Amino acid sequence: MEEDIKTITLNKIQAAHDAISDLNALSSEQINKALRVVASTIKKHKKEIIDANASDLQKMDKSDYRYDRLKLTNSRLDDITSSIESIALLPSPIGNILDWGVRSNGMVIRRVSVPLGVIGIIYEARPNVTFDVFSLCFKSGNVCLLKGSKDAFNTNKVIVDIIKDTISRQGINPDVIELLPPDHEAMNILITSADKVDLVIPRGSSGLIQAVRNNSKVPVIETGAGICHTYFDKSGNVKIGAQIINNGKTRRVSVCNALDTLLINEERLNDLQNLCEPLIDSKVKLIADSQASEVLKQHYPNELLQRGSVEQDAHTEYLSYAMNVFTVKDVAQAVKHINTIASRHSESIITEDAEAAAYFQKQVDASCVYVNLPTSFTDGGQFGLGAEIGISTQKLHARGPMGLEALTTYKWLVNGKGQIRE
Repeated sequence: MEEDIKTITLNKIQAAHDAISDLNALSSEQINKALRVVASTIKKHKKEIIDANASDLQKMDKSDYRYDRLKLTNSRLDDITSSIESIALLPSPIGNILDWGVRSNGMVIRRVSVPLGVIGIIYEARPNVTFDVFSLCFKSGNVCLLKGSKDAFNTNKVIVDIIKDTISRQGINPDVIELLPPDHEAMNILITSADKVDLVIPRGSSGLIQAVRNNSKVPVIETGAGICHTYFDKSGNVKIGAQIINNGKTRRVSVCNALDTLLINEERLNDLQNLCEPLIDSKVKLIADSQASEVLKQHYPNELLQRGSVEQDAHTEYLSYAMNVFTVKDVAQAVKHINTIASRHSESIITEDAEAAAYFQKQVDASCVYVNLPTSFTDGGQFGLGAEIGISTQKLHARGPMGLEALTTYKWLVNGKGQIRE
């Protein structure tokens, strides 16, 4: 069986690699039309997709944080098709002249955007990623290799089969999207196929990301894992703060931009009750340090309050209805705490002090740094990118939500009339 997985995986990688030239031969009009037809076809196959998704959901405990990530509904599929349609409307990121000039010898030099090539995505129980990755890669002229998890295999297979059939009917090589076996062996083959794969993007737990980073022979962009903070400054507005904290924590707890730690200025501890009150309706468990616990135990439900500490709990990405509450002296200590944890994902400050806001945004080392906004806004769609292939927490090539532009590189085109170098 292991040999079968190896053969299947290698064949799919080769097929994807061979499809690059076919994809590059398509015009922007052909690509946009294909995306619109894919979106329309998904609408017609909702029941088939949801039925496959239900078979995957049956195998997962509802208390598992991945359950919500795995689940597809009519509403979520509507959002997905709208996203694909919006991507079709975006300008092509390919063939744009990024820079040009004429040298003294008459040589004309242009720097032009081009696709990366073959992109491998390794992800866990998130079938929405299957749609996003295909749409963004296809629009940007990249072939995609999808390595999903066993938890979502039935859903992913139905989705990929629908996409392949749809684009094939339009005369497009269906190998521009390939679904690899969900087995660990397939991942190992993917991340060591440096001669056929140009980039690997792992999306999932910190364990998955670390495993890919440590073993890949293909360039890697790290995405996904994030321990997100919101700091309530001494000048923060309580009404605004309560809304931001509640939205950041409870909007969707299983995603990487969900709030994990509230840092509160020690001068504002008396406002902690009002800041956290909206969280009670969602039964959010607060893991609070000694100072915060003393305030909260008088007002917050005892069964939802737990004594914690920075040393024990600060590095936890909860992905559930739980959140740290730690006390800090000032904005400088808040920044130091955030940079020490260093997930480099999304951080926010609630303040009416412009100087504190500017300090926070300058000093915090993260891909997205907010003022008076929840970290839940870290999303390609919210940033006007149409969708995202992931949230990069690195500094090279791409950082933050990765849309179409992040899926391109460039090459130099140099034209002359017979000049030679002296």
